[in-house]
Amino acid sequence: MRPVWTGAAIFLISLLSGHPRSFAGFVDVNFYPELTEVNTDSVLTVNVFSKLPGRFQYFSLTNVINTDRSTELSGEVDLYTEQNLRWQVAKDSPFDLTVQLNFRSGRENDRHRLGARWRFDDTPVLTPFFDALNLSYSINFHLIQFDHEAADVWQMEHVVRKTFPGISDRLYLAGFVDHTFGQDLPAGYPSAPIVAEFQLGCRLVDQFHLIAEYRINEYRRTDTRNLAIGLQYIAKW
Repeated sequence: MRPVWTGAAIFLISLLSGHPRSFAGFVDVNFYPELTEVNTDSVLTVNVFSKLPGRFQYFSLTNVINTDRSTELSGEVDLYTEQNLRWQVAKDSPFDLTVQLNFRSGRENDRHRLGARWRFDDTPVLTPFFDALNLSYSINFHLIQFDHEAADVWQMEHVVRKTFPGISDRLYLAGFVDHTFGQDLPAGYPSAPIVAEFQLGCRLVDQFHLIAEYRINEYRRTDTRNLAIGLQYIAKW
């Protein structure tokens, strides 16, 4: 796919920094053999995160989306990926400048965004509050969008993650809400549609987790809600 150049750019940044070994991150693979409400949804998601030298970060997600309504695992799929490069504006700052490249199956539907992210839990005055809740929360303001549409579109991307040490160190709740504004949509769609996923995970053994994921997709006229059940494997470095 076209975002191959993004990985090459990240590798170049690491070389120019002179610290190619100063990486830290993870890759997690999420497989959903059970979609309870609608079968035309993501059945496989791969997330990759890496801290890079020079206050850079890389994050990507890739969805394999089933397109056959009759069964979840038909083999007829579309692809969707988000490639994100972030740069922390200063050491210890809770603000990042961001670039997001979206690629998907089909024609004239890719989107690329420039914006800024605010990590609320890394904001000194707010850190004690979020630490007490074992919660992280950020908003990425995708303020400029490049695509084939004439409309002036922008987006707010909310990302949350919570752990439950008082109950069990095996549990977590993570999710995102993409809230899009200014898009020129046909009649019958919300004026500011959201796409959201909230994943409850429980570690079974080693790095394997049982996961249940509640999804909202308001870009579908019907069947906007779905519940996916599956397994996750995560590898950290």
